[in-house]
Amino acid sequence: MSKPIVATTSLAGCFGCHMSLLDIDDRILELIELVEFNKSPIDDIKKFSKECDIGFIEGGCCNSENVHVLRDFREHCKILVAVGECAIMGGLPAMRNGISIKECLEEAYINGTTVVGNTAKIIPDDPELPILLDKVYPCHEVVKMDYFLPGCPPRADLIWEALTALISGDEMKLPYEVFKYD
Repeated sequence: MSKPIVATTSLAGCFGCHMSLLDIDDRILELIELVEFNKSPIDDIKKFSKECDIGFIEGGCCNSENVHVLRDFREHCKILVAVGECAIMGGLPAMRNGISIKECLEEAYINGTTVVGNTAKIIPDDPELPILLDKVYPCHEVVKMDYFLPGCPPRADLIWEALTALISGDEMKLPYEVFKYD
């Protein structure tokens, strides 16, 4: 029997959810025995070479490239999991949602206190750069997501439990403390 194929990516976020995946520590060796990775920073495969069973997405969509990558994952993965607050709600990158793109770019490249040397007051606009979206979108507003793993980042054990449940076809059981903070 072939191993389930897993793909992962990071969109607009901090890569913390991938770090949490790596925090499963020595279980990563067990995971490698259970699954095959395809298109993931874990194996450095840049393009899908086959259809995948499970796709883990961290980060929201802040530009045209993020949307393209997310749609590509939806097309190539049977199950898509939004991992972390950025993928679920936009997270910290969504703090720009109340500010115009023009104002964000001017602050980043012209008026910011850390801007040095841009005396020509140039805002990058190379056609190869992804186009910024009007706001940061959570993944489910762009494509259908099948599961959501909350947290910033989700605990390593939660990622492990979710992934092993999906691999084995079991129901994913999220503990009470994942949703309710007393």
